[in-house]
Amino acid sequence: MTRLPLVLTQGDPSGVGPDITLVAWMRRTPATPPFYVVADADLLRRRASRLGLAARVVETSPAEAVSVFGDGLPVVPLRGPVEGEPGTPSVKDAAATLQSIEVAVRHVRQGLAGGVVTNPIAKHVLYQAGFTHPGHTEFLGVLAERLWHIAPSPRPVMMLWCEDLAVVPVTVHIPLRDVPVALTAALLHETATIVAADLRRRFGIARPRLACAGLNPHAGESGSMGRDEIDLIGPALERLRHDGIEISGPHPADTLFTAAARSRYDAALAMYHDQALIPIKTLAFDEAVNVTLGLPFVRTSPDHGTAFDIAGTGAARPTSLLAAIGLAARLTANTDPRQTSGPP
Repeated sequence: MTRLPLVLTQGDPSGVGPDITLVAWMRRTPATPPFYVVADADLLRRRASRLGLAARVVETSPAEAVSVFGDGLPVVPLRGPVEGEPGTPSVKDAAATLQSIEVAVRHVRQGLAGGVVTNPIAKHVLYQAGFTHPGHTEFLGVLAERLWHIAPSPRPVMMLWCEDLAVVPVTVHIPLRDVPVALTAALLHETATIVAADLRRRFGIARPRLACAGLNPHAGESGSMGRDEIDLIGPALERLRHDGIEISGPHPADTLFTAAARSRYDAALAMYHDQALIPIKTLAFDEAVNVTLGLPFVRTSPDHGTAFDIAGTGAARPTSLLAAIGLAARLTANTDPRQTSGPP
């Protein structure tokens, strides 16, 4: 159990974030890590009423969240109200969505919360309001730079995790045709180094074992199906081994995720988005967690989006959010609070 409460963000108020947060609190057990939400309390009350949930929403402070948690969902209120009409995202709510993220990260920096669990946001809504960052994860990197005085901004690395698999896409949200250009030896080296460091620091694995997929079918088949493995990936892995990181590959991606293969590594590096997400969503569609490596604080998130089409209907499952809360508690328990907290 985490020593401090976890802090949840509101997410897009028109999505399923409020729904799954309420249900996650309703399903709490004595083993559930205590958490509070930075959100509009009235939004959560309206959504609870719409869903027919007898959830008591209590406005409180981070310091009182643990004592409140057993009897009510603790909410640290935002500065202003939100519309949050289910299924109808509004650019008017963008500022509150970003405010919730900033306050949550600041609370960790101040030593008020142990880690951040973010609810899903809709980037297109934020872009309409002038949001200039590529995405949620990059915004967290900028907040880390600002609050922890890290220069340059740390490079966050996305890892998808479940009990049976941890996998990292080296290139992420780019068109498939752009992957061979974006995939560089420097990017692969930096990503693997961050993954290995956080597997040691956060997950408590003394000597992490990494496995790396190839880019081409059959990992290039000795160059007959592409030379990326020979000219780029192979030399990058040799450099990583020289640096003391245990990493195997490049392996054919079509055999890297079998049960036998998974038993031989702690995390796999995939060369592009779907190469990473297809296997983990096949194995654990409802339980997978998005965890960000490379930050000075713990951040996890459900591995799904805002699901505007089912917001407010009661169809949203809290399984991934509960898994994200559980993993955040595990990771914060492994983290020295002096590594994350400091002056506001």
